[in-house]
Amino acid sequence: MANNIVDWKTITNFVIDSFVGYGIPREDAEICADVLLESDKRGIESHGVNRFKPIYLDRIKAGIQNPVTNFEIIKDDGCCAVVDGHDGMGQVIGYKSMRLAMDKAKKYGMGMVAVRNSCHYGIAGYYPWMSCKEGMIGITGTNARPSVAPTFGVEGMFGTNPLTIGIPTDEDFDFLIDCATSITQNGKFEYYERIGEHVHPGTLIGLDGQDITGDAGEALKMIRKGQAALTTLGGAGEALGGYKGYGYAVVTELLSAVLQDGWYGKMLNGKDENGNLRPYHLGHYFIAIDTNHFLGEDVCRKKAGEILRSLRASKKDPKADRIYTAGEKEHLVRLARKDGVPINASVQKEIIAVRDELGLTQYTFPWEA
Repeated sequence: MANNIVDWKTITNFVIDSFVGYGIPREDAEICADVLLESDKRGIESHGVNRFKPIYLDRIKAGIQNPVTNFEIIKDDGCCAVVDGHDGMGQVIGYKSMRLAMDKAKKYGMGMVAVRNSCHYGIAGYYPWMSCKEGMIGITGTNARPSVAPTFGVEGMFGTNPLTIGIPTDEDFDFLIDCATSITQNGKFEYYERIGEHVHPGTLIGLDGQDITGDAGEALKMIRKGQAALTTLGGAGEALGGYKGYGYAVVTELLSAVLQDGWYGKMLNGKDENGNLRPYHLGHYFIAIDTNHFLGEDVCRKKAGEILRSLRASKKDPKADRIYTAGEKEHLVRLARKDGVPINASVQKEIIAVRDELGLTQYTFPWEA
């Protein structure tokens, strides 16, 4: 085993114990760890252990995120509900909200839960994946700190706002599309900074409307200072359909705020009028559709599988190895990473620092051998 690979049992127990050490109840810590590490299992490094300390532990320590989650249902009306997360752990709020939507879908055919006052909830795909495992279609989205510019704009006005959908199939993996409505996202830039990769062309523009490349760490600073903004899917302008990414981003912004009377846009920058840190107050939405209220789970799975297999069997580009469908690559990574998660040097230092801070002396990691 490579000296940067930590087996799943060790890293899972360490993350749980660390979350508990920061005041998160163990049952909630287990949910947080499962969402966090599912990202790494799928090869989505931007949302896994790379964000364990800076996005969750540091925010708890700064007092802008509550380790104990007060999950309050402020309105429950048939197939719909509104939840106030009171700035608790986003993964716990997300898990319980999706579960609530699924329970409603089993009863009514469809269920939707709108959430306000939440925090970063990890990979959005985790929640539709929950529903797919029970034969349901799942949809979720979240707003985020403002870093993306509207078409013909250069100012970060909304977040990377994923629009995420999962549909059960009869294959070993379900259809799961989980991606930002911007070309790239802040977490990817954070990951690029850690591994020394530069900003990709076309993904970031300055206040002068010009493309920005170069060091990812410097790019992040520019975004935070309002000196640069991410571009929507399709890129800046209309030539390659950037207005489509813009439109879908605003759909998620609206659904993350209008049903729950939540915060939006620049209100989500994590700072008050004096520049002091404050909770992000993010909004989410969760939709579950029970296929058994239509023609049944078996019919849905079979038909979805047929459609996806027809796409992968279509004539491919001679330069390409094969055609994929959404969720397949992540499934293959999951199979390939059966031995554990790769930890880059920057995150290794953070893990050691957290371990030593909390006195978790039972953990020794491969790179220390």
